[in-house]
Amino acid sequence: MSGCSLTRGLKENEYLVRKIKVDSVDQEFSDASLLYVDRLQQPNSWFNLQLYYLFNKKGNKDIGEPPAILDSALIEFSRLQIEKFLRNKGYLKASVASAIKTQKKKAFITFTAKQGPMFRIRNVQDSIADPNVQVLYRINRRRFSHVQPGGRFDTDSLAYDRDAFYQVMKQNGYYDFYRQYMNYNYDSTFNSSVVDVKVLIDNPAGKKNHPIYKINNTLITIATSTGRTTGNADTLRVDSQFTFVDYSRRFKPNAVLRYVFQHKGDIYNIDQQTLTTSRLSELNVFRNVPNPIYTKTPDSVNHLLNSRIDIIPLKRMSDRIEAEYLHSGPAFFDFWSGSGYGFNIGNTFSNRNLFKQAEILQIKLNYSVLFAGNTTTLPGAIQNQDFKIGANLVYPRIISPFNLPSLGKYGVPHTTFASSFQLFYQNGLVKRRSFINSLTYDWMETSRKQHSLTPISIEFSNGTIDPTARDILLSQNRYSYVYLIGRTVFTASTQYTYQLNFNKLNSLANFVYFRGTIDLGGNTLALISRVLNTRRDSLGQRTLFGHAFAQYAKADVDLRFYRNLGGNEQQFVFRFNPGLGLPFGNSNQLIFERNFYAGGANDIRAWLPRTLGPGNFNRAIYKDNNIRDRLKYLDQFGEIKIIGNMEYRYKIANDFFGTKLKGATFIDFGNVWRLDETVENPGGQFKFNNLFNSTAVGIGTGLRFDLTFFVFRLDAAFKFKDPQFTGADQYVLIKHFSNLFKQGDFKKTYKATNNEDYRFMQLNFGIGLPF
Repeated sequence: MSGCSLTRGLKENEYLVRKIKVDSVDQEFSDASLLYVDRLQQPNSWFNLQLYYLFNKKGNKDIGEPPAILDSALIEFSRLQIEKFLRNKGYLKASVASAIKTQKKKAFITFTAKQGPMFRIRNVQDSIADPNVQVLYRINRRRFSHVQPGGRFDTDSLAYDRDAFYQVMKQNGYYDFYRQYMNYNYDSTFNSSVVDVKVLIDNPAGKKNHPIYKINNTLITIATSTGRTTGNADTLRVDSQFTFVDYSRRFKPNAVLRYVFQHKGDIYNIDQQTLTTSRLSELNVFRNVPNPIYTKTPDSVNHLLNSRIDIIPLKRMSDRIEAEYLHSGPAFFDFWSGSGYGFNIGNTFSNRNLFKQAEILQIKLNYSVLFAGNTTTLPGAIQNQDFKIGANLVYPRIISPFNLPSLGKYGVPHTTFASSFQLFYQNGLVKRRSFINSLTYDWMETSRKQHSLTPISIEFSNGTIDPTARDILLSQNRYSYVYLIGRTVFTASTQYTYQLNFNKLNSLANFVYFRGTIDLGGNTLALISRVLNTRRDSLGQRTLFGHAFAQYAKADVDLRFYRNLGGNEQQFVFRFNPGLGLPFGNSNQLIFERNFYAGGANDIRAWLPRTLGPGNFNRAIYKDNNIRDRLKYLDQFGEIKIIGNMEYRYKIANDFFGTKLKGATFIDFGNVWRLDETVENPGGQFKFNNLFNSTAVGIGTGLRFDLTFFVFRLDAAFKFKDPQFTGADQYVLIKHFSNLFKQGDFKKTYKATNNEDYRFMQLNFGIGLPF
């Protein structure tokens, strides 16, 4: 116990600050007043202080937090800061006293306030020398001002109003306006607790008004990727405003000019300046895009501004590797114990500005593999493999035969030409090949609303079933699996996705995130086949080019509620993710790629991907271990999906070996279901009266290592309620807790009936947050 004592590193006359309290302050300001206590007197978290004691001995003083040692001078400084804060908030007679209590090398500090009356604003007047500025102020004041008659007198509100009107001036051509031109006079009547406020805006020295500036000529200079602006350059006078100088010799002028929102003759507007800088940065081909540099022309009558934009491009080529590891077993590095595990490796190669139009060519490769658990027929073998290769050519504009208005006000729009090939291999069962070509448009309606439209996506899929597996499936009347994974099919589809508040996903704000996707396939092909009266195959389906085509409708919704729970970066997230797929017309079953699956690192984390459901389906129905093992990861699918997650996130340490360490505790629930009762998945049909009984629940905790530019994640999830069982047996974590890390009767029985080990715990390692 003494080795973990928080005071073990203190000297004889030192005390560790353990608690700070502010008394007699209105609830509205009680939390904020604590922030005015000096940082060195803020109590340490137990974890951060233990880290400091542990690594300080080794010379690593940057890890953890040094102890907050009581300092009477800093306490007095903090007392004055709290007093000043209360006076700024309208308590002009406020006073604060401090008291220190020490016990067993620990200090407890209390600040007690005497607030006095709150002063309110009685009158607001203005005195503005420039009549045009006065009109601008009075028109806009009601929109931005926090200083209103009857309101609390708050000096922070005065400062806010000055900053807000500074922005108004900068938006209306007043390039030379400074905050110092705007001041306040206020007169307080202490007996009545009221304040009269007067707004003063002066003219520039020696001038009768504030000049309004307009944009004149613009010079755009693009350096090399190393920042060099010497040597040969492509120089072009584009028009009466723009001169384009490119030392990298890699860009056409329109690639940049398209996102310059300041045009000759326009009144200077700081918002247009910021918009230009933001959009050029969003092109993702430039390393540095500073704000434009303005120079006043000698013309003192027209007040013109020449501007210069200096840009440094990124290197033409880059490469990024990503990886994810999944493990189902008692030990994280227990690769060869017979536990199920797998990994996913991806590589993205980027070539920027291939055709000098700021477009980006991306070539992506992805390989994932799942190894079998301890089964009889496939012990430790590769269960399945998935290889993907694709190419995306992304243009930072909408390419269309129609003359569309510019859509770059709230974000850079994109046109993406994509082509990909996928090879999926399931051991002893099937090889599937898919080839997809698509055209996608992405654009921002506002800063919060994003649209994505894929008007055409053509997909061709072909499956080859292992002859032995085919014979077994047919002998067991499981023809639907042959039809699902072993046929050749193609479809032409259209997809649309709408997102709300995606720009807030990495913030701690309170907001609602929504993503909705609609996918319609085969309707155009159905119309063509009817017009041409094409032949039908042996199943009665219409064909085109000798193959049946798929016809379906699919919808998927991702709804999330984010709530900030206060200090220590605490956040609660609730996610609801339902989906529905309907085959119709030329199809009586969804194609393999359009079904829903459950489980995985971003889903219900206590199950491996594709190992949950549908509904109450239990794979013990298979009497043939061979076919059970061959169909693993393929037979647990559905046309209906309902997934939910609740996650509590919090900060553990600000500095943990160079990262910000965060924690999470979560509950995942949901499943997938079949639309109809099927021979292949008994108990898998969706029924409202059986919804809770057929819902899986997982619980767990995790760590997030935040490196600012990306996050490493490690989650440990446990099966709590498993719908493949019945009654009280579903609550596996409670009923069979003694079997959690050992081979008890429950695991032995499950192994005998299902030909695989039952794993309570699932470990997921990945990059990025799960949602």
